[in-house]
Amino acid sequence: MKTVILGGTYNPIHIGHLYIAEEVKHQFGYDQVIFVPSNIPAHKDHDPCTDPEHRLEMLKAATEKSDILVEDCEIRRGGISYTYKTIEYLCNRYSIEGKPGMVVGDDLVDGLPSWKRWDLLQSKIELFIAHRLYRERVDCVYSHSYIDNLVLPISSSDIRSRVMNGETFRYLVPEGVYDIIEREGLYRGC
Repeated sequence: MKTVILGGTYNPIHIGHLYIAEEVKHQFGYDQVIFVPSNIPAHKDHDPCTDPEHRLEMLKAATEKSDILVEDCEIRRGGISYTYKTIEYLCNRYSIEGKPGMVVGDDLVDGLPSWKRWDLLQSKIELFIAHRLYRERVDCVYSHSYIDNLVLPISSSDIRSRVMNGETFRYLVPEGVYDIIEREGLYRGC
């Protein structure tokens, strides 16, 4: 199957993540979308307040009524999550036709050369860049395609802040994710 992969911390997953998955699938004819939550992200500060199991539970709740797959290989592997290891694993585990697509936000483009084994990784994927911060295209020296997506002013860090400050966030996340955040008291007081 023609497969596209979206990795990240998903802390929490929100409607912007789901929207990008649908856009790349639709625009580029992908059959399968796989979300891969990181265990400990290599390029972000580690958040000790939300464990990987809660993030995985929220991802599963967000995708339960869709055809999006959730793969927990990085959480099971433990330690720092490296994308090149994940791509190798997914290519062996799933029947992926050709190179898998991999989506990154435009805010990550400048940092790609610092990714562990980036030279190997870029040779194994089709790189897609999503507009996250910028409406215009950012320069990228690597072979890539741009997703023609809306820039939604939603971020996981903003949602965490809204929860911590007692502000509304209900319709920024899928209903099942909202229920988990409320039930577990996530993002409060950390």
